[in-house]
Amino acid sequence: HVQLVESGGGSVQAGGSLRLACAASKYTYMENCMGWFRQAPGKEREAVAGIYEDAYYVDSVKGRFTISQDKSKNTMWLQMNSLNPEDTAMYYCAADRCTYWPNYNRLWGQGTQVTVS
Repeated sequence: HVQLVESGGGSVQAGGSLRLACAASKYTYMENCMGWFRQAPGKEREAVAGIYEDAYYVDSVKGRFTISQDKSKNTMWLQMNSLNPEDTAMYYCAADRCTYWPNYNRLWGQGTQVTVS
């Protein structure tokens, strides 16, 4: 039973934009808070953005990325602007207890690849 499904990844040139989406089951959204993570080849996974009472961002994406959600649609988005090659990674949607941010580990999506050249 797949509970988190990401979409919207792709390949863009530096300076471009992408919008990622994460669709969750209604139960998942009711019981958890959501966040975006990424992992580049050879690097550790990092928390990119979370949304829990407020929006939280890793310093490297502040001012460029925007996290949003529509709980009525059980969907979360990550608008990524001014992309640069350092943003290249597999992006994952994750869910966990709200207070666990940024150490979410309860549920993970399959990931969507973002490549910036």
